[in-house]
Amino acid sequence: MPIQNIVFLTEDASHDAAIDLINEEAFGPGRFVRAAERVREQGPHDRRLSFVGSDQGEIIASVRMTPILAGNVNGHLLGPLAVRPSHKSLGIGRELVRIALAAAEKTGSHAVLLVGDPPYYAPLGFRPTKPGALDMPGPFDPRRLLAVCYGDVDAMALEGEIRHFNRD
Repeated sequence: MPIQNIVFLTEDASHDAAIDLINEEAFGPGRFVRAAERVREQGPHDRRLSFVGSDQGEIIASVRMTPILAGNVNGHLLGPLAVRPSHKSLGIGRELVRIALAAAEKTGSHAVLLVGDPPYYAPLGFRPTKPGALDMPGPFDPRRLLAVCYGDVDAMALEGEIRHFNRD
C-alpha cells in the first residue's frame, strides 16, 4: 500500500480511542514508566500540532506534541509516534514527524525534543543534545535525547529541566 493513499489530519478528540490502541500495540504497558511520559502527565498535549494518519477512514498512525520548556527555551516534546503494525515501513511515521515539525516551527516553537533512536531521527533533522545538560523526571538515556532547533537556538546549548509548559 503506497503512502499516497494515507490522509494526514490534525488530531481531534474523536481520534483518542484509536490513538490509545495504536500506542498500546506499539509500546505496551511499559510506555507509562518512561521519562517522556512523566513530562506528558504534567499537562495536555497540543492537538493543533498533533496529527494522525488515516487509511480509508481508519486511524493507523499518530504523533503528538506536548508544549514544554527545555530550561528557558520554549518548545515541544514530540511523541509518542506510533504506526499500526499493518502499516509499518511505509514512511508514514516519518511523514507525521515532518508535518509536526513544520507546524511547530510555524507556531514559533524554538525546539522540538524527543527521546529516540538517532539513526531514525537524524535524517529528519534531529541532532544530539549535550549529554547531562537536560534533565527529565525519570530515567532516560541522555544519548537518545535529540532536538530540532529553530532560529538561533542550538541543540548542544540546551540545558536545564524539561517540563510541561501551559501556553494558555
